[in-house]
Amino acid sequence: MLILLNTTACIASYSTPNAPGPRPMGYGTSPQQVQISLQVFYDQLSPYGTWVSYNNYGYVWIPSAGPDFFPYASEGHWVFTNIGWTWYSNYSWGWAPFHYGRWLFDNYYGWIWVPDTEWGPAWVVWRGGGDFYGWAPLEPGINISIVLGGNHQVHHDRWIFVRNGDIGRSNVYSYTVNRTSNTTIINNTTVIQNTRTNTQNNKTYIAGPDRNDVQRVTGRPVRQVAIQEATQPGQMLKGDQLRIYKPAVQRNGNSGQKSAPAKIENLKNVKPVNERPKVNSQQGKQSPAKGKGNQEKPAKKKGKKGGNKGHEYS
Repeated sequence: MLILLNTTACIASYSTPNAPGPRPMGYGTSPQQVQISLQVFYDQLSPYGTWVSYNNYGYVWIPSAGPDFFPYASEGHWVFTNIGWTWYSNYSWGWAPFHYGRWLFDNYYGWIWVPDTEWGPAWVVWRGGGDFYGWAPLEPGINISIVLGGNHQVHHDRWIFVRNGDIGRSNVYSYTVNRTSNTTIINNTTVIQNTRTNTQNNKTYIAGPDRNDVQRVTGRPVRQVAIQEATQPGQMLKGDQLRIYKPAVQRNGNSGQKSAPAKIENLKNVKPVNERPKVNSQQGKQSPAKGKGNQEKPAKKKGKKGGNKGHEYS
């Protein structure tokens, strides 16, 4: 079931006869492509977090997803598509912050999303080597050229690592390696520089681990999922298709009216991440994707109770 979010206009479900059907990824900037402004981000994400003005970044969003939230790890998993590994989120709002903009980490407020206008399968940098694959969210101002140029340094605690065989699990966060081992793993891995280009719009994306390499280390085939362009906010993974809302985004409306959140909280009034309430999971999450394969049981985690998420590295 696809959860659709309310917008300022009336939204129809995918089953509505008059609604356009999904279009293949790469439909480009044709006149039929949905176009929105940043205002849609501001309106859609407000129920699930707080908008504030933060340093030189302008309006940013602080999600109410709990102290354990980690972008591109919590409540989601990787699927392989024609443009590489793409993040599928179980959050109903996941179509936006994991495919547009960048994430930064604040020691007091936790993870913060900085909106931007370009869509991507996932704005992360990848590492691989030995028994591990890993990824980390790209920070604001970091693009693919900087990553592939080898000049981008990521804080060791911002990486998520899993053993090679766990990369495709539907509950991948339950299989992450204890982050106290990150430095050791980083020293024994290298940045993965594989890219894929969408020939329809000439956009190049960081693709992540090579499909053949993943099939070799896991001993299982990696199915390729086709990205279909949805017409309303939301995402749905069914069989070999990922339907996701990926409109063209401009910063302001067509009339030139400047986009802005309806409610902007004073940053001084925002509580630290460990004290902020988590939104109702039924409001902020959508049902897990129904695809092929078995649902894995989370591995038993080691370490102190309530401590670091993930396995001990040995």
